[in-house]
Amino acid sequence: MNPLIETIKAIEVETPVEKIIRQLKHLIVSGQLKPGDRLPAERVLAEKFGVGRSYVREAILKLEFYGLLKTSPQSGTYVSGLSINVLDNLLTDLINFNKDDFNALIEARYYLELSAVRVAAERRTEEDLHAMERALDEYEYKIAQGLNGVEEDLLFHIKIARATKNPVIESMLLILIPDLVKSINENKVCGEERGLLSIPEHRAILKALEEKDSDAAEKAMANHLNEIFQISRAGYDAKKLLDNNAE
Repeated sequence: MNPLIETIKAIEVETPVEKIIRQLKHLIVSGQLKPGDRLPAERVLAEKFGVGRSYVREAILKLEFYGLLKTSPQSGTYVSGLSINVLDNLLTDLINFNKDDFNALIEARYYLELSAVRVAAERRTEEDLHAMERALDEYEYKIAQGLNGVEEDLLFHIKIARATKNPVIESMLLILIPDLVKSINENKVCGEERGLLSIPEHRAILKALEEKDSDAAEKAMANHLNEIFQISRAGYDAKKLLDNNAE
């Protein structure tokens, strides 16, 4: 084979979220958006970017938990006070994060979620439990209708992370979980029946959290994540997954 061919790399297609992050980076680095400036509403941004609000919301959440944006329920979302150089480096890392090794990300998520659910079992409030219950009810309704419950699945895991009351654990999982859950579900890495199988597994996790049983919560979470964890350890083709997800 011609050595030149070996140097050619596949074209990487950015997701809508990555494109939104990149454009916001440009606005901040160029000085058009300064620390303290308020971003337009999600609806307005979605119209300007020409995408659904869920993409804008995911980009803002990632930027917020990286400390690059700050959101106040009363006054909206603002650019943080970090320096341009810090913002530039963090935003570059954030955009490239999703291109990392799939199997390594699965492993990181597995061990982080086992730790997080133990902490959540100790610190969860009744409000946290209600939020998890609502997410599961909506997830099960969608699955019963033959729909994709990926957003509700994602929300349940994020609510567990939030119940730890540890912003570092929460932010790390918020960075890891969304793209992994979406990729796993959309590409049916665990098969067509994964949605149905997840229902009793989710309920076992919630029951352990309700009882504040850290050991049972960890065991239930390990059982829930075991299939994808074993697939990743067996050397699942990460490149194929990412290529499929970009098409």
